[in-house]
Amino acid sequence: MARQRRDNFLGGDPHEGPMPMDFFVWLLRAPGHVVLVDTGFNAATAARRRRELMRCPIEALQALGLRPEDVDDVVVTHLHYDHAGNLDKLPRARFHVQDGEMDYATGRCMCHEPLRHAYEVEDVITLLRRVYEDRVVFHDGDDAISDGLQLLKIGGHTRGLQSLRVRTRRGWVVLASDASHYYENMERSRPFPIVYNTGDMLAGYGRLRAAADGPDHIVPGHDPEVLKIYPTVAGNADIVALHEPPRGRKDGALGQQR
Repeated sequence: MARQRRDNFLGGDPHEGPMPMDFFVWLLRAPGHVVLVDTGFNAATAARRRRELMRCPIEALQALGLRPEDVDDVVVTHLHYDHAGNLDKLPRARFHVQDGEMDYATGRCMCHEPLRHAYEVEDVITLLRRVYEDRVVFHDGDDAISDGLQLLKIGGHTRGLQSLRVRTRRGWVVLASDASHYYENMERSRPFPIVYNTGDMLAGYGRLRAAADGPDHIVPGHDPEVLKIYPTVAGNADIVALHEPPRGRKDGALGQQR
């Protein structure tokens, strides 16, 4: 997706060159437990918002030897269209969401177009239907889903945005989601311009660093660098293994302050 640098930061020079954005869904596997982190967006939303849908992320589970019905839990980091677009394609999963996010997506803030623009009402309605099916687990702040999977309520980008702290064989990895869209948002303390609370977003950068085993253990939510620095899986150029060490970034040491 082609974007201008001015689209991705508060402040800075708006005359800087283009800056692309990638959209990620993450799969976590442990013995007897399959967890999906976010569900991407669907074809209808892609057409309406003029986004390129390379492939349905739920169908892409086949490349990793899984079916949609194999997914036990889904962590919805927040309810923006690019993170909650295929909730209806997972027939038996439980969905984990922050109280604050559901309140935000269904409350008075959605009376303001700039705040609701990144939400798709059908996605929110789908999650509400899952509530009435007893398939939603609400969290109020930091929490743990299992011994090696922790939720971190960050807020900032939305009222109930949550990141994840995941124990892997290389240590604790933090999936920032949109707490930091790009490495540069966090490294330069320059927030992404879709923001509910700028103070919470800025404070969130410190929380991400504290939760990870090092700067190269933090994975931002939309940075194309992620696909370049992590090893690919089974010959799929758009699937990478975050439990393997990353290679250095083009602009210097990974995660270094600039």
